[in-house]
Amino acid sequence: MIAGLEHQYFNTNGVRLHVALAGPDHGRLLIFLHGFPEFWYGWRRQIDFFARLGYRVLAPDQRGYNLSDKPGGIAAYGLDHLARDIVGLIKAVGRERALIVGHDWGAVVAWWLALRHADCVEKLAVLNGPHPQVMRRHLLHDAVQRRKSWYIFFFQLPGLPEWRMQKNGWEIAGRALLKTSRPGTFGEADLAEYRAAWSQPGAVTAMINWYRAALRQRRGGAGHATVKMPALIIWGGRDRFLRTELAEASLAQCEHAELLLLENASHWVQHEEAEAVNQRLQQFFIA
Repeated sequence: MIAGLEHQYFNTNGVRLHVALAGPDHGRLLIFLHGFPEFWYGWRRQIDFFARLGYRVLAPDQRGYNLSDKPGGIAAYGLDHLARDIVGLIKAVGRERALIVGHDWGAVVAWWLALRHADCVEKLAVLNGPHPQVMRRHLLHDAVQRRKSWYIFFFQLPGLPEWRMQKNGWEIAGRALLKTSRPGTFGEADLAEYRAAWSQPGAVTAMINWYRAALRQRRGGAGHATVKMPALIIWGGRDRFLRTELAEASLAQCEHAELLLLENASHWVQHEEAEAVNQRLQQFFIA
């Protein structure tokens, strides 16, 4: 149970985002950005922890997910749109800057914010999500990473990925979470929450369109490749999707950054190592 959890909708960048909020209105603004195939619920262990510490915590369903708007077309899910959603959200709550934490695809959006909208980012923390230029480079030149990322190319197909995800009541999608995480990470109650989010009208195509838009992303669109503000990279060493080398390469794209490698954690690091992740984030925020 998350103490004082609220749910609100905000208009930003031409879309309406559903946002889970907690913590005092005057608290330091902290925004958590989920990845695929999650939604705000994936940050529940972090929302409660930081709200109790006095932060004003926002965890949006990003565009295309759960209760947020799902604009049509692949182009609507380009990184510039995704980042401007969060810039607009910061403004919508009457702030200028926020602490930004992202996981997986949320980490990619967080990187993009730091590169293209640095004035809105107080500090940057990313969990198992590489710098966009690092990911592009490894997809092009790293055969091991390409094999791990096979699903990115599968998701480019029209219709088939949606059918496969939804097959047998989301059986394959749920099994993917279970197979790539430590035993006990996701219980049946959690899977029920995810199935409900995935079943929202238009959600499955919108979620997959993030991947389709990514391979259409213009090269060099990341602006300045170096992140200037303080950054923290947290990485689960047993990630089935992303090599640890991507974390190390992403570290090199930052002027002031640290890497915390949790060797026994998988891709779902904020679920499996919630206490370690929360404590390290808190240290980073107050340093």
